[in-house]
Amino acid sequence: MPSSPPRRGKAGPAPSTTPGGEAAVTLHQVAQAAGVSASTVSRILNGTAKVHADKMQAVQAAIVALGFRPNPVARGLAGGRTLSIGVVTQTISSPFYGEALHGIEDELERAGYIPIFVSGHWHEAGERKALEALLSRRVDGIIVLAGRLPDAELQAHAQQVPMVVVGRELGGPRLFSLNFDNLTGALLATRHLIECGHRRIAFIAGDPAHQDALDRQAGYRRALEEAGIAYDPALVMPADFTESSGLLAVNRLLDSRLAFTAIFAANDQTAIGAALGLYRRNVRVPDDVSLVGFDDLAPAKFSVPPLTTVRQSVYEMGSQSAVAMLQMLRGEAPQVVLPAPQLVPRESTRRLQR
Repeated sequence: MPSSPPRRGKAGPAPSTTPGGEAAVTLHQVAQAAGVSASTVSRILNGTAKVHADKMQAVQAAIVALGFRPNPVARGLAGGRTLSIGVVTQTISSPFYGEALHGIEDELERAGYIPIFVSGHWHEAGERKALEALLSRRVDGIIVLAGRLPDAELQAHAQQVPMVVVGRELGGPRLFSLNFDNLTGALLATRHLIECGHRRIAFIAGDPAHQDALDRQAGYRRALEEAGIAYDPALVMPADFTESSGLLAVNRLLDSRLAFTAIFAANDQTAIGAALGLYRRNVRVPDDVSLVGFDDLAPAKFSVPPLTTVRQSVYEMGSQSAVAMLQMLRGEAPQVVLPAPQLVPRESTRRLQR
């Protein structure tokens, strides 16, 4: 006779495992390794803890060492949050925005938050649609990188969810703005060319719909005025911050037959496009024309010749916007400041040979 099936006892909950089948590291194990209570670890992960930096570092080190992966669903239910931050960018494929998004992602990951990236593509309607999509997903906060939405509209959205806006001077309840000193950066770039002996300095402008483009053109004009050099509007070429616009601007400049010995481009991408245009017209950089960009993106140091530029840490701009958001979610006033602009001389500029 076959034996009776074994009696089933009351089963406890199955231990949590990783996708590979290993037992998952628990919050209590992290707490033990860090020498703090489990509640402290939980509050740090939820962004609600106010603890000394050494405890914060100990918990973060334990998380890395043990390979702890927080359960976002459980944490969100416990804290009333989704543990996600919406990010409205403009063009994800752009080298500029790519660096900023990398900084945001790294900083949020350390705090256990997930970024949700949506592009606005420099269209007001697209940015509005992106914001509405993020709000419908109940993100805990929104970071907006530049863009064209009116200030009043962003301030209104900030009444629903904490917001950090990068690239504008904007204030209001539950809203923090983070901006770079573009005017001073443009002063440094233009002064460098003047100090190299150049007086006929062309400027390839950025998109006039962007305040940073206007500030960089204002810095260019101020540096000329300080040096007693007359501003010549014919030497200012319109562009839109892209490589192709830099190429077209240089062609227009050379076709005008105006005399110039140096170019300040409103960003590195434009400068790289301008360098290609000069190369195709057999104009040597820097022997015939000195060239300066702005941003110090990764391609600048690898262009031929390496590009003199103004450094703004785009990665840090992204990471600091995330830091500001996390501070707001903890109920703190954001305490972040971007580094001052810095000229980075490379081989694309030289002293004018008389």
